[in-house]
Amino acid sequence: MASALEIQGIRKCFGKGDKTVEVLKKIDIAVAPGEFLILVGPSGCGKSTLLNIIAGLEEPTEGAIHIGSRNVVGVAPAQRDIAMVFQSYALYPTVSVADNIGFALEMRKVPPEVRKKRIQEVAAMLQIEHLLDRRPAQLSGGQRQRVAMGRALARDPQLFLFDEPLSNLDAKLRVEMRAEIKRLHLVSGITTVYVTHDQIEAMTLGSRIAVMKDGILQQIGTPDDIYRRPANTYVAGFIGSPTMNFIPGQASGNGDNAVFAFEGGSLTLPCPATGMVTLGQRPEHIHLSDDASWRGEVTLVEPTGADTYVVVKTGVGLVTVRTAPNTPVKIGDSVGMTVSGRHNNWFDAQSGLRLA
Repeated sequence: MASALEIQGIRKCFGKGDKTVEVLKKIDIAVAPGEFLILVGPSGCGKSTLLNIIAGLEEPTEGAIHIGSRNVVGVAPAQRDIAMVFQSYALYPTVSVADNIGFALEMRKVPPEVRKKRIQEVAAMLQIEHLLDRRPAQLSGGQRQRVAMGRALARDPQLFLFDEPLSNLDAKLRVEMRAEIKRLHLVSGITTVYVTHDQIEAMTLGSRIAVMKDGILQQIGTPDDIYRRPANTYVAGFIGSPTMNFIPGQASGNGDNAVFAFEGGSLTLPCPATGMVTLGQRPEHIHLSDDASWRGEVTLVEPTGADTYVVVKTGVGLVTVRTAPNTPVKIGDSVGMTVSGRHNNWFDAQSGLRLA
């Protein structure tokens, strides 16, 4: 199957001579038709620059962007058959919701009766039929974001681009709009690239996630792959909330009964290597146990309703454990911990790369 979007060897540099800064370093990504790809990473990692290059708002220093079968490098944004939704909504304040949604159709000289029908279809899809006569100033933040999506959707583009569209919304509205965007994608089936720094958005929305750092693609895979089999300690620490626990130590022996020794304890676990390694464990895979020899002092208890997170000070640093609600522990308690032998993530101590 041909890719709906193919990013080939994209480099982007800003500045000249000694002041040149390379912000994208040979990015290669193929996006299948109908896929929802998330570009995620911290501020400054290059994800928005890459989105702008796809949109045609920036030109790459090197590489190619194929939308369908066409290389669109050098092609004007209006000729790329894309639609973009920005963080700031970018609505026209002096015209109605209906006119905002239909603006691109009007620019394309779509007949009024066809335009009106398409506006009604999109409004129904987004459940904003009752808002069509209002101006943007009369709408809530969530309603404005729906109108911005409706304006993009009305064009029936080949590619949807989202640039942190939920950053301006409060926490409750972000959750609602995440569900709305996911539903919209399922209904429309339009190939989508979505930029965010929020790893919860990435995990809940994407069919695949591309994790970036310093202009380099660290890993691309399904949310389950990224969460359960991170390519390195950076991905492991960035994806997941609370973050993965890292335990540096030394492994000896081999097979299922390797001994992993670390400051304050040792564990018998399957390990793929010997020598200095780092064990990564998600909070849900570490358990409190009165009889365990690995012990530490509780420094923080965080009830969240469905779970309670217990932060324990140990010889290898702070370790976060996910426990059941109302777990009877308090700050200052001495607790023991065990780990699940089925969910180990092993990393090279020097490079941070995942060990096979």
